[in-house]
Amino acid sequence: MPDALFEIAVIFVLLLVNAGFAMQELALVSANKMRLRALAEKGNAGAAAALKLTEDPSRLLSTVQIGITLVGIFAGAFGGATLAGDLEPFVAVIPWVGAYAHQIAFLVVVASIAYGSLIIGELVPKRLALVHPEGIAVALSVPMLKLAQIASPIVALLTASTNGVLRILRVESKEPEPMTEEEMMVLLREGAERGMLHEHESRMAGRVLELDQLTMSDVMTPRTRVVGIDVEEPHEAIWHKIVVSDHSQFPVYEGSIDNIVGIVSVKSYYANLAAGVPVNTRDLMRPAFFVPRTMTLLELINELRTRGQRLAIVLDEFGGVSGTVALRDVLASIVGDMSSDDGTKRSPFLRREDGSVLIDAIVGIDELNEYLPELGFTDVDQRGFQTLAGYICHEIGGLPQEGDHFIAHGFRFEVMDMDRLRVDKVLVQKVAPPAALP
Repeated sequence: MPDALFEIAVIFVLLLVNAGFAMQELALVSANKMRLRALAEKGNAGAAAALKLTEDPSRLLSTVQIGITLVGIFAGAFGGATLAGDLEPFVAVIPWVGAYAHQIAFLVVVASIAYGSLIIGELVPKRLALVHPEGIAVALSVPMLKLAQIASPIVALLTASTNGVLRILRVESKEPEPMTEEEMMVLLREGAERGMLHEHESRMAGRVLELDQLTMSDVMTPRTRVVGIDVEEPHEAIWHKIVVSDHSQFPVYEGSIDNIVGIVSVKSYYANLAAGVPVNTRDLMRPAFFVPRTMTLLELINELRTRGQRLAIVLDEFGGVSGTVALRDVLASIVGDMSSDDGTKRSPFLRREDGSVLIDAIVGIDELNEYLPELGFTDVDQRGFQTLAGYICHEIGGLPQEGDHFIAHGFRFEVMDMDRLRVDKVLVQKVAPPAALP
């Protein structure tokens, strides 16, 4: 009996060795290479060995397979030759099976070893490798690398044989494909769901990845909301514009907003006032920075940083001013809408008690769709408008007047206020469906 216990202990150790090989193989495949690289740069020898093994998959697989194969051979042979003989006397006393005691004992031993190999040697270690891939890869890579060096002749033979068969099958080894932006977005969402990243961190990182997809039209202050300063305006009028606006940089125009001649900052005005120097806009303004409407936000950030600018003038295809983009707009595209200096945030939507919504006409169609998804606007660019005001003019067929209204998309649109020639406020109210005929 002591001999049998020793034999069982030997087989159990062999199964544990098999588990180590299986666990290391899956851990290296599943481990995050960036985390391993970060650990290796800090001087972790296990991480460096893991990276070296992953650089040559054929070498890794050959080493693992050599170990698993040898363990399987020893465990099967040892168990069949020894444990079966120890178990045979106990089986022989069972009635009707005495003549087959040797075969039955051998079958029981083999089945038990196979079951232990599946549970202890394969399934459990592989589950552990999936749960802690980097930790296991770091812990076992150094001995695995040394084993690969010891068995290098056999590993070389197996690797060459494997590569030869692959060449016959015309299967070429490929470099791992770089991570796509979509995959990075999925990782960010998973990081937020698992608590590894704060929700706001994940959202901001995702917005940074989308900067190359946003154009000036997505973030700019539209022409109708641009606060410009006439180069000939007196200081009293200029100061009123500065006070009521939350901007720090202002375009300076001569004659009309389409003739921008420079940019002036509030800081420049303050500096002159503090020094008691008369305010002269022409002396304070700097050259304006113009960008096309099709420029991406990522390109704009690079240009602003290179030129040391804080405000860009957006031009349309005809050279007219479409709007402006400030650093604040760039920041808002990453962190979201920001409150004004007094801590309040003015919404373009005002829902009234009767269910209707009073809307700033300058609101974009995309934002309007988010607030009222029932509208279901589609193909906005092809229809020639991007704001609610543009849609109103499109439907009316010209310049609207206060009180003009129409019904579309199941809603009633009414122009409530005009700012000279610009649509300012629009009342939108859902129209009840017609009653069914009896």
